[in-house]
Amino acid sequence: MTQEPTPTVETPAPPTDALEAAIAPGYAFEGAALELGGLMTGPDGLTGSTIRIPLSMLNRHGLVAGATGTGKTKTLQLMAEQLSAAGVPVFAADIKGDLSGLATPGVSNDKLIARTTSVGQSWTATGFPVEYYALGGQGIGIPIRVTISSFGPILLSRILGLNDTQESSLGLVFHYADKAGLPLLDLADLRAVVQHLTSEEGKPELKELGGLSSATAGVILRELITFADQGAEAFFGEPEFNSADLLQMAGDGRGLISLVELPNLQERPAVFSTFLMWLLADLFHDLPEVGDVDKPKLVFFFDEAHLLFRDASKPFLEQIAQTVRLIRSKGVGVFFVTQSPTDVPDEVLAQLGSRIQHALRAHTPNDAKALKATVNTYPNSEYDDLGEVLTTLGTGEAIVTVMGERGAPTPVAWTRLRAPESLMAPSSTESMEATVKASPRFATYATVVDRESAREILAKKLEEGAKAAAEAQENAEEKAASGPRSSGSGVRKKDAGGVVSDVVKSSAFKQFMRTAAAEIARGMFGTARRRR
Repeated sequence: MTQEPTPTVETPAPPTDALEAAIAPGYAFEGAALELGGLMTGPDGLTGSTIRIPLSMLNRHGLVAGATGTGKTKTLQLMAEQLSAAGVPVFAADIKGDLSGLATPGVSNDKLIARTTSVGQSWTATGFPVEYYALGGQGIGIPIRVTISSFGPILLSRILGLNDTQESSLGLVFHYADKAGLPLLDLADLRAVVQHLTSEEGKPELKELGGLSSATAGVILRELITFADQGAEAFFGEPEFNSADLLQMAGDGRGLISLVELPNLQERPAVFSTFLMWLLADLFHDLPEVGDVDKPKLVFFFDEAHLLFRDASKPFLEQIAQTVRLIRSKGVGVFFVTQSPTDVPDEVLAQLGSRIQHALRAHTPNDAKALKATVNTYPNSEYDDLGEVLTTLGTGEAIVTVMGERGAPTPVAWTRLRAPESLMAPSSTESMEATVKASPRFATYATVVDRESAREILAKKLEEGAKAAAEAQENAEEKAASGPRSSGSGVRKKDAGGVVSDVVKSSAFKQFMRTAAAEIARGMFGTARRRR
């Protein structure tokens, strides 16, 4: 007798109440938390449970990811609002200009009210305290500049695209400038030092450095000139931005939201991402250790994070991972914002406690590969097919998992996000300009300061050397005319000592030697600050 095949029994999906029962308790925190939105069990299965992030866990860092147009910027805006309301300062790059609307109360409409009602949000149009900055002063905001010396050779090498050997050589140039008391404030100063070391007067000093060939110095000089031709001069100089200004509170106790404008990002992606890395390194350098805190001292949103990691060397990635790992103890939380989690190296991704993943696309084989890799980075999910969920998320929906108050990851939660209460569009140019002019930091940073630095000091050295050579020649001619011919040999010996010997013995040069060397303190990424 023919045996009937055993029918395949499919495991039924858990009922809605079972899904909610398995996920919701993981987000029932006792302490203060950011409200992200409502728990969903399916495309139309919105529950009454709320998905949240503990405020005390935000310095464990996080990731906001998703394809273009899926709502990453609105999520960032929503988080910045609640952080400010909780008294936590926020820093974010405003790439498209949309975040400037944080300063302006939002506008209600029927669609907005329907959404906020569905997630149990009591929506009130609210503006938040905002400070506008502009990288290098190229925009409406308060200019942000940094000195070349503070920026350091490692980050500058990353921007210039130097190889390991050239990066090491650039480090020697910085070392020489520090020891010789030559302040490197802008690109012109650094070019002047490199030119000096490759000149006849500087070759003896170049030789003493060791490991820096004239050919490599020439490559560095050419890259610096090309970099300056791209308009990078505006980013470097004084007054130098004090990263501690990001940790400001408004008069009403809310945290100040600092937004930096990034014009022409696509033309200078390396400048943008590396500058943000300098800000992080500078914060790490200056802030004291605080350990675990009830709320972070600052939350730093690192937008377009893929630009930082693209084509980065292994040592550079190691420095980033170390900075992210250690800055937590300074009370700073870092959220990387990018399209796919695969844009972030595993060493960094492993340190991100909170994940807000908007929809991913799987139109190409590479997309499908990235989707599979993303699913594998999540803890076990109560949803049958997390990959399918990630490709079908609607705008303003995300898959969320965060670090709970006990330090363990929460269950994966399909979330319909709340709506920002500020304007979900750029603020007017007039209001932004008024905010900038009213800021107490405008007077500090608006006017460029051009004090004596390496370029002027080296020019003065050349002038003093030329004057000393002229005087020596004049003395030689006088002695030759008035004394025995043999006396001229002594003069020639002195002249053969070269211009450098005369200058090194001068009182002016000795003063230069006593200045910057004792004031430079280099830390993470070789960045530096004059000791405060």
